[in-house]
Order: sequence, then C-alpha cells, then structure tokens
Amino acid sequence: MKVILKVDVKAQGKKGDIINVSDGYAANYLFKNGLAAPASAGAVKDAEAQKAALARQKAIELAEYKAMAEKMKGAEICLKVKCGEKGKIFGSLTNQPIADALVNMGYNVDKRQIVLTGPIKNTGNYDVEIKLYANVSTKIKLIVTPE
Repeated sequence: MKVILKVDVKAQGKKGDIINVSDGYAANYLFKNGLAAPASAGAVKDAEAQKAALARQKAIELAEYKAMAEKMKGAEICLKVKCGEKGKIFGSLTNQPIADALVNMGYNVDKRQIVLTGPIKNTGNYDVEIKLYANVSTKIKLIVTPE
C-alpha cells in the first residue's frame, strides 16, 4: 500500500515521502497514530506541491544566509571585559556576549551559531567562526580588551 508520510518516521522516510508499506502496518500503526495518509492521486499532487514550496523556501533562506555571510566576512568586534594582571579574564568569554555584539551591529545571529575553538580566557585577538546555515559559515575578528 502506498502512503504519504505526515512526519518523519524512523527507518521509513521523511515528511512528505511516498512509500510502500504493508497494509497491516499502514492501518494499525501509521494511520492510527496520524503518521501517514493514504496516497490518493490528489494527496500525491498536494505532497509534491508542498515539497516544491519547501525547496523554494530553503533556497531563499540559503541565499539570504549567503548574503549575510558575505556581509559579515571580516567584521571586527571589540569586547571589553574585566580582567586581572597579564590580561587574564575573570572566568571566560562565552558565545552570548559575541552574539549580543553582532545583534547590536545589525546581524541576526544566535549564540548557538557561534563556534569557539576553546574557551577565551585571555585578552587579545581571536578568529571566530559563525555557522549561519548548513554549509554557510564565515569568520569574524574578535578583539578582547581589558576594561
């Protein structure tokens, strides 16, 4: 029996996929739990239209993130932190202050998108990678100075 998956089903497929399953599995598990719908001609057409719309949306997002990455490339952020002698920071610098500085500069960046190679515990210059989208990343320069 052909069914269209409404959600991702482990070992079967992703949302919107049209798969062949046994009649019993479809009736007793997929339909009963609302995971799939019968693959009628109209439903197949709707599923293909939804997949095409999703693909267009992802292409638009990818283009936006590529443009933002190009705009961010080489940007500099200067953060002032409390530190002791010899430039050692009290604690360590995390992703959040970097994300806040980028938001203040006009970039829509979440702290989870910032990749630090290790904790920043000293003042100085650092290269920070920002992963904006799948396969879209850029590097910015972070300058950490004492208050």
